[in-house]
This record gives sequence, C-alpha cells and structure tokens, in this order.
Amino acid sequence: MNKAIDPALMQAAEATGSLGMDAYWMPFTANRAFKKAPRLLQRAEGMHYWDTSGRQVLDGVAGLWCVNAGHARTRITRAIQEQAAEMDFAPPFQMGHPKAFELAERVAALAPAGMNKVFFVNSGSEAVETALKMAIAYHRVRGDASRTRLIGRERGYHGVNFGGISVGGMVANRKHFGTLLGGVDHIRHTHDPARNAFSRGQPAHGAELADDLERLVALHDASTIAAVIVEPVAGSTGVLVPPQGYLQRLREICDKHGILLIFDEVITGFGRTGNPFGAQTFGVTPDMITCAKGLTNGAVPMGAVIARQHIHDAFMNGPEHLIEFFHGYTYSAHPLACAAGLATLATYAEDGLLTRARSMEGYFADAVHSLKGEPNVIDVRNFGLVAGIELAPLPGEPARRAFGVFLDCWQHGTMIRTTGDTIALSPPLIIERHHVDQLVDTVRAAIRRAA
Repeated sequence: MNKAIDPALMQAAEATGSLGMDAYWMPFTANRAFKKAPRLLQRAEGMHYWDTSGRQVLDGVAGLWCVNAGHARTRITRAIQEQAAEMDFAPPFQMGHPKAFELAERVAALAPAGMNKVFFVNSGSEAVETALKMAIAYHRVRGDASRTRLIGRERGYHGVNFGGISVGGMVANRKHFGTLLGGVDHIRHTHDPARNAFSRGQPAHGAELADDLERLVALHDASTIAAVIVEPVAGSTGVLVPPQGYLQRLREICDKHGILLIFDEVITGFGRTGNPFGAQTFGVTPDMITCAKGLTNGAVPMGAVIARQHIHDAFMNGPEHLIEFFHGYTYSAHPLACAAGLATLATYAEDGLLTRARSMEGYFADAVHSLKGEPNVIDVRNFGLVAGIELAPLPGEPARRAFGVFLDCWQHGTMIRTTGDTIALSPPLIIERHHVDQLVDTVRAAIRRAA
C-alpha cells in the first residue's frame, strides 16, 4: 500500500491533528479517491458547513436528506445535552422511559388519520426491515400465513439491509450480495423521460404503470403477497416523482387484493413535500410508513415505523404476559434520540417548517428548471424541496460527468449529491431565495465547465 501523504491530506491533518486515514472504511464512498484528496467537514450551522480549512460550504442536500431544520439548532443541541446528563440509556425490552411514549404520540399526531402506532428503530434501513417483518407477521397472526411474498419496485431504494436491498431495485446495491431474500418481485419503475422530461411537479403520464402490480398478482396469486413497498418520491435513484394518479392506483389495487401498502418516507417525511408526510401531500394513506432522517434532524440516529391501528391490534392476542411481536433493537427509542426527536418536532412547529416547502416550491422549481438547455442536461425533475438534474453520461463512463460536477461544486463552496448521472438537491427547509440562487448558479457554472 502506498503510504505517501499528499499535500491535501497534510493540510487536513494539520487541522485535525492526525495523519491517520487508513483505518476508516467509508460507506458509499470512492475510498481511494477520497483519501487522495479528502473533503473534511469541521462544523456546521444553519445552511452551511465549514471544512477543516475554515471555508464555508452551502449545504444543498440537508446533510444526507436529513437536516431539515438546518444545522446546530440550539433547542435540539440542548435537549441532547440535558438528556445525556440525566439518563444516557434505558433498556427498551420490558422497560420504558417517558420520552419514548411522548415522542410516539407526537409522531402519530403528525401522521395521516388512522396511523397511530409507532415502533422505534435506529435508521431507515431498520425501519424497512421492521415494516417487512411486520407485514408478514401481520398476515400470519390473522391466519393468512401463505402471504409471505414482498413486492418492491425497480430503481427503488429501501436501505442496505438484506430485506431492503431485496425489495430495492438499484442494481449496484444488489449485485454483489448473492441471491438475497427469496419470495421477492418488483413492479416497473416510473421513469419515462420520453413522455415526461422536464415535468414540473408530478408528471402527467404514467399512472397506468401501477397496473404492473396486477401482472404480479396474476403471476404469483394475491394470496401469496404480503406487501408492496414504494417510495412516494424515489430519492436515491435520482428523484423520480410519481405520475399523477399512480399512487392512488397502487392503493386501489392493494385494497382489491388484501395487500398491505408500505410507503418508505425516509426522505419524504417531515416536511420535504410541504406536509409532515408525502402520504398527505399525495392524498394516499398507506398501511405503514417508514421514516428516519428528519425525525431527529439527523442529530441522533433514529427511525420509526408508523402503522395503522388494525395492524397493531392484530398482534394483541393471547396471554397478556407474552411478547406479541418478537422484534426490536437494543437502541430502539434511545433516550438521546427521543430527546432529539421531541426537540426537532418542536422546532419544526415553531418555525412552520413542515409546510414551508409549499411557499418555497415555486421559486425552487423555477430555479432548477432554468437549467434546461444547459450543456448535457437531459431532464429536470422536482417536487416540494427536492430536485433531480439528470446529465447525459460520458460514453463508457457512467456517473463520471455528474461526479465531476459534484467535485466542482464542492471546490466552489456548495455541497450537492449525485446518484449515477443525476444531481440531487434537497436543501434544509430553512432555505431562503438567495440560497436557492447560489445553489443553482453554482450547479449551472459547474455543468458548463464540465461540458
């Protein structure tokens, strides 16, 4: 292994007080390239990060789709500090603590009507695993044990645990890990640039793609299918917005065949679409919602499954002293996470952030769609305060063009995210118009330099 230290690493080392970068195997990162030229963040506040050299960087992606209220919010920071001093940990099995119950009530109050049971986990990936297990177990406890099949969607992202990558449909996330779970199938994705390129908001065409679920019902028989899981807006695959009527049609087909519908709202939850949950924005109530990220503003890892009353009640049978659902995690409803969640929801309420995307959506849409006509921009998609700018790939080098734009934006003081050859923007919900201008102008200039 080459142990030579380049100048960029030396500069970072001076700021961090350490040259050692070898031990850390970074997630979803080109490790070798990163360690040759590290991008190290030192602190954050409001709409910005600062790197280890003291350079200010505009956060165009809310950290990783999660810092919806902006960075270093005093109420959230103080709540975590006070909770750590009061009680650092409480066992979640056969024990509880008040903030867990309080946070569950607050989350249920924000959820669509009838979705009033909250099961806490530690991440979006764990929320998905929990919801999938809950769906299969639900049918079993009702005497319908043949319903074990799970249906995902092509180009879907549902975290990185085995259940999540099995129902997910992003090839790079799946191909290295064998056959995955059995009894899983996928409906078609909704990306249709031939008919829907440069749509503002929901595309006009594609509701009929939901009927692909009927194909799988005919293939497998509805009596074998436990649940369908989709993202209301598919984020990590490049911001795919559901066509008008698509989610409504999925709900109708699931109801027709007794199939549970799960919305993965790890990204769309907590204000991203202009409501607490995307389900409310689209007017479709699923049977379960998975959420994480914005639940604690990214300050402490936490996720949750929100379920309808009847799903919970199906388990509440048998002797009362016996466990009803054999599932959970050591850190479920961790006291620090609950404290962060309560402070986060209070911050959202005080600042009106769960609906703020409505007032900013038009300006944001105008800005991102102004990129139409820029070199190699082949599509722009937006909904609420999330957008995808798709670039034509370099021949034989998929993702290289967009990654080059990512690096260029970083060098010019703005952090964006890329997935494949799509630039994804999901800024904190506190964003102002001048931040939107800076964000889009920086992307525009980087796209032009990459041409």
